[in-house]
Amino acid sequence: MSATTYSYQIQPHKVRAEFLRLLPISLFVMAFGAAFGLAATQKGLQPLEAILMSTTVFAGAAQFAAIDMWGREVSALPLVAVVFAINSRHLLMGASLYPMLKDLSPGKRYGLLLLLTDANWAVSAQEYQSGRRNLEVILGGGLVLWLAWIVGTWLGVYFGGLLQNPKALGLDMVLGSFLLAMALGGKKSPRVLVAWTVAALASLAAWKWLPPNSHVVVGALAGGAIGFFWLERKPAIDAEADTEEGAHDH
Repeated sequence: MSATTYSYQIQPHKVRAEFLRLLPISLFVMAFGAAFGLAATQKGLQPLEAILMSTTVFAGAAQFAAIDMWGREVSALPLVAVVFAINSRHLLMGASLYPMLKDLSPGKRYGLLLLLTDANWAVSAQEYQSGRRNLEVILGGGLVLWLAWIVGTWLGVYFGGLLQNPKALGLDMVLGSFLLAMALGGKKSPRVLVAWTVAALASLAAWKWLPPNSHVVVGALAGGAIGFFWLERKPAIDAEADTEEGAHDH
């Protein structure tokens, strides 16, 4: 029985290039890491605990939600439910990368996913739509964002008083604007626009009428459903059309 071969090879020089490519975004991640470090200490976490959380969890929105629920007694099940709800989008993000990830060994595949963020996923997904397979941005970009989050948390823990309100500087809009630019920079087919529109409307409706943080799950599931039941069927239909056209030519 022959061993399975994996065709995609991570190229170190591309990893370094993607590390530098996302370095500007990492500066804003660092600023919010500082805001998290400050908030964590104000909630009673020890400096080492806050830094350890950022090192092992690496999930900004989920960490902010967790410390919002922090106290002398922490209800474990609600905390787990909220964190899972906020991070559930990674289920769809990871699934969308499967056409590239399947060509990696399981060890490399799951190692990369540990560094998956909204920013490096958006770059990789956009380039895949354009015909390029770029998993180096998951590794290189993820590393620089992870390090920035840790360093930012450390700064917030020990020097948090210097950045009391990052929203006053507009830093909360930077990552959102970056992701929007990635979305608009990809293929602008009607199907993709419909998926984004449905996801946005579903998320807004959930934000207004459903419990806090549920808009993340609802928007992701709505857009993912469009992608699965409509977008993913298009290549198969096109392939059938090409086959029929080739038959007519012969």
